[in-house]
Amino acid sequence: MSIVSETPAAKDVSSWTDPTLDSVKGTETPKDPNKGYIALLGWSLNAIKAAQKFNRRYVVVAPDWAADFCEANKIPYIQWDFVRLNDRSMEIAERLKEEGVDVAIPLFEETVEWSGAINSVLMDSPRMYGQSILFRDKALMKRRAQLGGIRVGIFEEAHEKEDIIRFMKRVNQTLLKLDGDPDDPIHVKAFDKAGCLGHRMIRKIDEIDSIPAEEYPLLMESHLDGWEFAVEAWIHDGKIKFLNISEYVTLGYSVFVPATRELESWRDAITKQIEKLIKTFDIQFGLIHPEYFVAADGEMYFGEVAYRPPGFKAFELIERAYGFSPYQASMLVFDPKSTKEEVDAFFPREVVDAKGYAGCFGVYPRRRVVSKLEMPKETTEHPYFEYHELVAPTEETVPDRSAFGTHWGLVFFFGDDPIKMRDLLKAQEELDFYV
Repeated sequence: MSIVSETPAAKDVSSWTDPTLDSVKGTETPKDPNKGYIALLGWSLNAIKAAQKFNRRYVVVAPDWAADFCEANKIPYIQWDFVRLNDRSMEIAERLKEEGVDVAIPLFEETVEWSGAINSVLMDSPRMYGQSILFRDKALMKRRAQLGGIRVGIFEEAHEKEDIIRFMKRVNQTLLKLDGDPDDPIHVKAFDKAGCLGHRMIRKIDEIDSIPAEEYPLLMESHLDGWEFAVEAWIHDGKIKFLNISEYVTLGYSVFVPATRELESWRDAITKQIEKLIKTFDIQFGLIHPEYFVAADGEMYFGEVAYRPPGFKAFELIERAYGFSPYQASMLVFDPKSTKEEVDAFFPREVVDAKGYAGCFGVYPRRRVVSKLEMPKETTEHPYFEYHELVAPTEETVPDRSAFGTHWGLVFFFGDDPIKMRDLLKAQEELDFYV
């Protein structure tokens, strides 16, 4: 069944045609009517490419700007703008139910709440919407984790500047800081944004003044010293089917998979923590992306958990390292018609079946004024270098970074030694890509 936008196109859309897509080449994998019919919420061209090579029927639910591309490339599509949930929100759930869709999969942070609302209708399970709120609201998320006996740092909500001042003073009083001692830093984060967006580390009281009023309310957290890492876990019938550990080299800059032997030595302990997380949040299926800290004493602290693909193209790194499509893996574990045998047969063995180590580095200009993109020879001539997604600058003046900032593009590497990979990614921080 082909679905298109409700608004018929009145113009030629052929310029949008992508000849590499299976739907255009006529090589799309036949769909099995006995398997689930999947709605992809949001936009990811790599997810669409994976769906075209998979045997599940799918439809893309995306804003109106995707209409021309979808029509030109024969992509089943329903138009929907993901504004905040409101009185009209039930329309998309009812539309998908009428079409026979079995499950909705969120592709980015802002569609997680929508997937919960839609799946609560498609699966007749009202609790799924409430569960999605836990994945979106970082304060509720941490309270639920605490109730499940999961270790978290100290946290509170801030509605104004004075709340952050009080929190920072109280944290440092708790740590028995004396007058003249440097303050222990705290973190402030947006309640419901992905990754590093809106994330700031506050080291001094006067830094609080730099937070714009529109960023409130915020979540405040104590600083956790330790080794931070991320996990991507595919869950089916309440059980982990594949668990990847992504090793951060520098948070917000670089990551690679699989992890070094040192971090992988924590796999059993990490698996137990993920099992506790699954039980605490009552997760029966899907893909979760939690972040943790391992402290010097070996204790593991929960940072946060997302119910959607991770940033920094971790899915693409996992596919490069292992050879399977994480997007297809998500479609498989979300699909209520998937069997245990089918899921078990899909995944390789963790670590031992990896073909190598895949990493990427997020580039931030190090200069205030730039005129061109110039790839460093230290990067392009390294045997691990594969490709980059950087583009020439459109402006000479580099905007000030807000909080952790947003990278200008990614550089990708692949090799056979995790220590070399880690050192290579760290070395990129000292290089100029924009001059």
